[in-house]
Amino acid sequence: MGVFGYDEVLDGVRFAFTDRFGGASQPPYGELNLGSAAGDEAAAIAENFRRVSAEFEVEPDAVVRVSQVHGRDVHVVGAGDELPQKPMPRADALVTTRTDVALCVRAADCLPVLLADPVNGVIGAAHSGRRGLYAGVVPAAVEAMRELGAGRITAVLGPYACGECYEVPAEMRAEVAERAPASYAETSWGTPSIDVAAGVAAQLAELDCDVIDVTSCTIESEALYSYRREGPVSGRMAGLVRLVR
Repeated sequence: MGVFGYDEVLDGVRFAFTDRFGGASQPPYGELNLGSAAGDEAAAIAENFRRVSAEFEVEPDAVVRVSQVHGRDVHVVGAGDELPQKPMPRADALVTTRTDVALCVRAADCLPVLLADPVNGVIGAAHSGRRGLYAGVVPAAVEAMRELGAGRITAVLGPYACGECYEVPAEMRAEVAERAPASYAETSWGTPSIDVAAGVAAQLAELDCDVIDVTSCTIESEALYSYRREGPVSGRMAGLVRLVR
């Protein structure tokens, strides 16, 4: 079994999102946990990254990731940067023009966003939950890409906790909607919620980016990790993007 729930090459850029299958982690983290080793074996997570990197045709050290902190900082992977990057930079987005790396963000209810301008050879990846949406991490990633020469950018939105399931207090919904009105939502049972993908899609539209929506709900699907559904024993999935031409 492969390690990607979604895997597509568009105009010389490969976009992929993992699910929970095809890995070495044991229950309750089974199988493809790509998160921190809170309770899972570090060796299993390392093996999972090895499998993902092999599928993506890069060295394991070239799957570049960051220590995600729910902010808006963007890490630029420069041409001369050594790999692996240790300690991992504290950021929630990455951008690069390199063809020998895959950018990786991890999530288990937050929205992974993969970005690319294949014409000018610039890619990015962002981790946007409720706090990242409020802080504007995806617009920050787009800005950083344009500073590297990007023009028309396409964004691919991956699995997240959907608006029909992501229940929050009414005050929190109002606070986020003040910054991102499109995120204002209601659960399927009629309580306040936030639709992070709708908010991010609106931010991208304002920035004149194209959006490809391949979202599915992490809370609803047992094929995906969900912190909301599984709690501390939830693993982490990943979104990955690489220039392949």
